[in-house]
Amino acid sequence: MIVRSFKDIEGTDRHVRAKSGTWESKRIVLAKERVGFSLHETVLYAGTETSMWYANHIEAVVCTKGEAELTDHEAGTTYTITPGTMYLLDGHERHTLRVKEDFHCICVFNPPVTGREDHDENGVYPLLTEPEEV
Repeated sequence: MIVRSFKDIEGTDRHVRAKSGTWESKRIVLAKERVGFSLHETVLYAGTETSMWYANHIEAVVCTKGEAELTDHEAGTTYTITPGTMYLLDGHERHTLRVKEDFHCICVFNPPVTGREDHDENGVYPLLTEPEEV
């Protein structure tokens, strides 16, 4: 059993800040826990825009606070995301979040991230893995 809080991981290697400066993420469950998913609390900052494409991952996002405009570039559809709204990137959709008010969310990734990922020039997280246990 693992018990930890987001407060416990502040300032550790599990507290990741994007090179772009548009978001930070506290990654409470990672690939090294070997449970098949990772779990994060992420904050995207008001007034920023982040374009992403999870070519290697499926992501579910639940907004807990704030507001953002989500554009699905595959379908050409735009949604307003507010607290209690979930979106699932089950088709590896290219998408952009335009943050109107600091956007707090809980994210689940499959396959799990290692905690070392950041978006590349295409908005993609590389598919990193943890070494096999011996």
